[in-house]
Amino acid sequence: MNGFPIPVSVLTGFLGAGKTTLLNRLLKDPALADTAVIINEFGEVAIDHLLVEQASDGIIQLSDGCLCCTVRGELVDTLADLVDRLQTGRIARLARVILETTGLADPAPVLQSIMAHPALVQAFRLDGVITLVDAVNGDATLDAHVEAVKQVAVADRIVLSKADLVTDRDDLETLRARLRQINPGAQLLDVGETKTGVAALFDCGLYNPATKSADVQRWLGEEAAHDHDHHDHEGHGHDHGGHEHGHAHRHDQRVKTHSLVHDGPVPFSAIEMFLDLLRSTHGERLLRMKGVIELQEDPSRPLVVHGVQKILHPPVRLPSWPDGQRGTRLVLITLDMPEDYVRRLFAAFTNRPSVDMPDRAALENNPLAIAGL
Repeated sequence: MNGFPIPVSVLTGFLGAGKTTLLNRLLKDPALADTAVIINEFGEVAIDHLLVEQASDGIIQLSDGCLCCTVRGELVDTLADLVDRLQTGRIARLARVILETTGLADPAPVLQSIMAHPALVQAFRLDGVITLVDAVNGDATLDAHVEAVKQVAVADRIVLSKADLVTDRDDLETLRARLRQINPGAQLLDVGETKTGVAALFDCGLYNPATKSADVQRWLGEEAAHDHDHHDHEGHGHDHGGHEHGHAHRHDQRVKTHSLVHDGPVPFSAIEMFLDLLRSTHGERLLRMKGVIELQEDPSRPLVVHGVQKILHPPVRLPSWPDGQRGTRLVLITLDMPEDYVRRLFAAFTNRPSVDMPDRAALENNPLAIAGL
C-alpha cells in the first residue's frame, strides 16, 4: 500500500492540561499539512482553524489538506474509514494522524486499538505518545488519579503547560523531577518554549525521518532509563516540602522502568517465551515495551519489538544494525509488577544456552517458578 504505514501520534493529558490549545497552535504549522486530527466531539473541542473548506459526515476538510474528524463508535471504525477515503481518492494524501484522547482516558486501550487490529496494523504505526501536564495542578492530579500517572508513564514526550503561571519555581522543579522519576525515558518539554513545535513533538518512532536511519538509543530512551535504573531507590520515600512523599505519591511508586540488557545473541525461542510469559502472567501491568534484539539465528539483522500491555506489534527486522552496539536491549514500563519479577524472568531465558531451555508446557503451568517467585 502506497504511503503506508501512516504514523499515528496520541495526544493525551488530564482535563484542563491544554491539549486543544496546543493542537490549535500545531495545526497552524505548515509541517502538519495533510494531517488527520481525530477528536472526541466537535462540541467539546474548539478547533479554531480559520480555513474550513467543507464539512460532511463528521469530517471537517481544511484548506491546507488537514482533516478533523470525530470518533463515531469505535476508534477502529474511524481509522478504517480514513484508510477507505484514502484508497478511494476522497482524501488525496494523508501524512499523519493525531489522536486526541479524553482527559480521563487510560491511554493503553487507545494504543491497543492501533496495534491490535490486523488490518490497521498494516495501515498505521504508532509514532509516539505526547502527554500534557498542567504545571499548576499537575502534582495534585498525579496524586489523585492513577490514570494521570499512566498518561505520563507511557509518554514519549511530556509537555508542561501553564508553567508561566507557577509562582514558586521550586514547586515547578519538584514537579519536573517527579515527572522524570515516573518516566525517565521521555523528553520533558515546556509548551511555552519555541522549540516545542512539530519537530520536537512528532517523529518519536525508531526511524529518524531526517536521516532515514534507525536511532535505537533515542527510541528506547535508553540512557535516561539506564541512569534511572541505577538510582531508582534513591528517590523513593524522601520527604518533599514537609509531607510524606511515599504516601502522597503512592501512584508514582507503582510505576517502574526496567532497562534490560544482554550482551550477545539470544535464541528466538527464548525471547518468544519470555515475551509470551510476561504478557500472559502480567500483561495488564505491562504499560509499554520497546526492544531491539540480537537473534542467535541471524545476528546481523536486529529484531525490533514494541508492545502495549498484552498486545505486541508484529516484530520488524532491520536490514542491519544502525549503530555499533549489538546485543539485546529492552525497556519496559510497568504498573504494580512484582518487584524483580521481570529481571528474574529475563535472566532465566537469556542466561541459558538454547539446549537448556525449559519446557514451554511446564513453564505455562507454573510461570512464577522460573522467576524464582
